[in-house]
Amino acid sequence: MTASMVKLDWPCVILAGGLGTRLKEETEFKPKPMVKIGHQPVLWHIMRIYAHFGFENFIICLGYRGDAIREYFHHYNLHAQDIMVDLGKSQIVPLDDGDDNVHWKVVLAETGLHTMTGGRVAEVLKYIASDNFLLTYGDGVGNVNIPRVIEAHQETGATVTMTAVRPVSRFGKMSCEGNMVTEFREKQPLDTGWINGGFFVVNKKIASYLDGPATILEQGPLSRLAGERKLAVYHHEGFWQCMDTQREVELLNRLWSAGNAPWTIWEEPDRK
Repeated sequence: MTASMVKLDWPCVILAGGLGTRLKEETEFKPKPMVKIGHQPVLWHIMRIYAHFGFENFIICLGYRGDAIREYFHHYNLHAQDIMVDLGKSQIVPLDDGDDNVHWKVVLAETGLHTMTGGRVAEVLKYIASDNFLLTYGDGVGNVNIPRVIEAHQETGATVTMTAVRPVSRFGKMSCEGNMVTEFREKQPLDTGWINGGFFVVNKKIASYLDGPATILEQGPLSRLAGERKLAVYHHEGFWQCMDTQREVELLNRLWSAGNAPWTIWEEPDRK
């Protein structure tokens, strides 16, 4: 099968090629999407969110240390099930059924080490059959209702619909009376302001706004679309968390380990 024959309907394009410099503790030897939450990389968690809603076609834009992502999917079952290695017979024997619910089609597309986000999208448009597709970053999770985002996109006829989320404060919030604290809430979402949470729906008309590898999606293209009233927004009031720092890696792993991971909208996961 040649590249020209691969065309996916309603794929989820995942931007997974960045350098991840703000998380250098983890990304010196692997790309940020391969940093683990529990026993699986954050990339798997993101794909599980989409698959829960029936979106099982994926295009992963590779760049920095993309070989680690290629290896992960090439040997997916080795990462997803218990095995016995019989060295005498040079055999690997599965000990359970592994991840039976996974029926994903995954295109692993090399989009360049230094290519910017818009440039990466431009590189993979050739693999998309449908007029619209899903797009997200490889480092953020949330209990976003993907069909509702699509519905909002179709209602407005926009070229791009962005999911907006409320940022979480870095600090605890308190109320006081005199010298006494009457209420303390640790790291709650801010009451004002919205930020780009990813989880986009995009029409392929975006191609005319992408000018090559140096195109940063969040700057020129989205700014132009906003000025032309072609950028819509879906306001997500639920859980959302990016994974930019070691502190955020630890937060997501604590939530997972405690069985309190709000983004796990699929069936209850195996917590290895």
